[in-house]
Amino acid sequence: MELKAVTNQDKEFVMGIDKHIDDTGFADRVHTKYGYVIWEEKQRIGIMSHCFLWNQFPFLNFLFVKEEYRGSGFGKQAVLCWETKMRQQGYRMTLISTQADEGAQHMYRKLGYIDCGGLVLHDTPFDQPMELFFRKVLQEVNL
Repeated sequence: MELKAVTNQDKEFVMGIDKHIDDTGFADRVHTKYGYVIWEEKQRIGIMSHCFLWNQFPFLNFLFVKEEYRGSGFGKQAVLCWETKMRQQGYRMTLISTQADEGAQHMYRKLGYIDCGGLVLHDTPFDQPMELFFRKVLQEVNL
């Protein structure tokens, strides 16, 4: 598994999966390098993206692995790769969220993420199941 920064060549793949972004949002992910494509044996198998909360905390706000690759550890590997990148850039904590009805919450807990809150959007234009938030303090790697 390899995690690569998204490029313009990935546009069709990424936008076919992530319905939350438009052309401008995609260009921003390329420019900022906040978007990634998950590769396995020269095949695109998923995507992920992050932003920053308060310009201080990397927040993984989108992770998708194609269905036929789920359950094989690719999501876990991608998150661990992302954590390493964030640690190398000097960040000491990461945040992740997922809907309460999604199974990813169990993977995040196994990776050491701790529940730290939720966002309820019932009776709003953005109605969805509760969004669960998780945090993880990144351990320093001593070489």
